[in-house]
This record gives sequence, C-alpha cells and structure tokens, in this order.
Amino acid sequence: MKKHNFNAGPCVLPREAVESAIEAIRDFDGTGIGLLEISHRTPGWERVMAETEQLWRDLLGIPDNYAVLFLGGGASTQFFELPANIMKSKAAYLQTGVWAKKAVKEAKFYGDVEVVASSEDKNYTYIPKGYKIPTDVDYFHITTNNTIYGTEIHTDMDSPVTLVADMSSDIMSRPVDVKKYGVIYGGAQKNVGPAGVTFVIVRKDLLGSSGRKLQTMVDYSTHIGAEARDNSMFNTPPVFPIFVMHETLKWVKNLGGLEAMYKINKKKADLLYGEIDRNPLFVGTAAKEDRSLMNVCFVMAPGKEALEAEFMDFAKSQGMVGIKGHRSVGGFRASIYNACPIESVEALVKCMQEFEQKHK
Repeated sequence: MKKHNFNAGPCVLPREAVESAIEAIRDFDGTGIGLLEISHRTPGWERVMAETEQLWRDLLGIPDNYAVLFLGGGASTQFFELPANIMKSKAAYLQTGVWAKKAVKEAKFYGDVEVVASSEDKNYTYIPKGYKIPTDVDYFHITTNNTIYGTEIHTDMDSPVTLVADMSSDIMSRPVDVKKYGVIYGGAQKNVGPAGVTFVIVRKDLLGSSGRKLQTMVDYSTHIGAEARDNSMFNTPPVFPIFVMHETLKWVKNLGGLEAMYKINKKKADLLYGEIDRNPLFVGTAAKEDRSLMNVCFVMAPGKEALEAEFMDFAKSQGMVGIKGHRSVGGFRASIYNACPIESVEALVKCMQEFEQKHK
C-alpha cells in the first residue's frame, strides 16, 4: 500500500533529494568516500556550501547586504541567539502560538519584551489584527506559520522597526520580500531539508548591534568569514542536512521557483480545505482568513466527536501517515509542505469522502 506522509516535521522530502543523498552517502562527488565521512574542507564540499547559499539567494532574491548562515541547534536556539545579537534593551513580539511564546520567554533574558498582541485567548486559532507595533523597540518578532494550530501570516508586513521572522514551517513555500526583514530564521525540517540544520538570513548592519560581548558560537559574526569558503564553517557544519537542503532547493528551482511552488501549495490547500468545508463530518479549527497553506487542522464536526478514533483508524488503513492533531488542538492535522504531492492530498480527500459515505 502506498503511504501518504503528512507528518508535521521532520516531513516528506522530494524523492530526487532522497535518492541523491543515498548516492552521496555511498560516494560523494566521485571521491570514492561517502558524504558522511568526507572532510568539510574538501573542494567538493566547499562547492556544495557555496551552491547552497547561492540557491537561497536566487530563490528568495536575497540582497548582497544580507548574510546567509547554516547553523546547528534548531530554531529554538535562535530564540535566544537572536536577541543576544540584536536586542539592545527592548523588543516586541506577536504571540501566535506555543513557539512564539517560547521565543518571548528566551528574549526576556536580554531585555524587556512587549507582547503587542496574542491569540492565546482562543487557543491560537487566529492571527491578531489591529495591533500597533511600538517604535521604541529594537525589533518586532513574528512567527509566520504556526505549525500546531494551522494559522499563517500570508503577507510580508510593513514595520516601523526591524522586522524579524521565524519562518521554520513556511519558508520557500511562497515568494518573500526579504528586504522587509532584518532577520529570517528557522529549522530546515519542514520545507527545505531534514532536521539538523538551521538557516539564518541576517542583514549585515545588524551584526554586533546589541553592543554586548557574546560567546563565540552565539555571535552571528563568527559564522561570516572574509572569504566565501569560510561562510558558516567556523566549526564543522551539519554536512548531511545541508547536502539534502542543497538537493531540495535544486528541486524547487527546477519546478520554477517560488512563484510556481506557491501555486502548487495553494492548489493543494484549496483542495483539502474545500473538502473540510463541504463534508458534514469535519470542521476546520483555524479562522478561515488565517488558514495555513502548510498545516491543515480539522476536527470532527459538533455531534460527530465519537467518530474521531474510527476515522483515524480508517485513514491509517488507507495509507495516511501523521495526521493525528497536536495534543493542544486534538483532531487531525495534515501537513502539506512543498514536497507533499497533490496525489497525497487527493488520497486524503477521497478517504474523507469514503468515510462520509459510511456514515450517511
């Protein structure tokens, strides 16, 4: 039976990237040595590092005055590394989920934090509107996609202060105006690779702006060498995840880039949300205007709650993997990241329709 992977992360990867990684593990770049065994100072690897950065720049249109870093530690490490680098005394945060709330907690180690708005009152099922971004802060932090709750900020907002974004779960899913942001960061394991590497895109004038003395590895400047070959290689980088990222971004570029990727993602999301809204057995949990294109959250309709376990078992029997909702929301969550094929979404929709027929 074909399996349809809807896991929230680590998640489905392009088959081309997986096959390339398997071959590279056997023999990297014709060296006769596997990817997991090579030195990160070999010319072949330095080329991969440079190409990976260039793919980021090409796909997102990243200007030259931004550095692109590939680090360890996940986005959770950036919750404290970011304020350490760019907060002088005060920052503002938009709290749209548990990860945003954790980012707030870590930032408080470095100064005052103002939560300008929060959707916690309705279990993060919407994106707050009508708030005012303060101008007496060093930056304003947002989380663009909330994996657990299925909400997303769909546009690149204007901000009177430096805008910072955790884009862990929607990066490369749509075009982004990088120039509107001071820093963009995230874990790779949703759209651009496996777990183990974190991307940071930082405007260079922000480097050292906090004015504080930092530990060597925490300081963004450490990871920006004077020569291209030094970028992100102060210490041994996470070689395997970066290679898979390289192959994944090649796949995105070959599809036509982020405009094409966005059209595909929109089509997948519209198909699944359309079925949720049509099918009397299910109901979506996020405000319709804030629905995520990446993480589709839904539950049994009122009065049908007793069918939840039965549908879960039925879906599994049809090859659906990873659709159990996060414990904070319950129900179901289908993560339809870039590499999730539309055929898998169609299979889930068919599964929901067949379950409906069983309970006519």
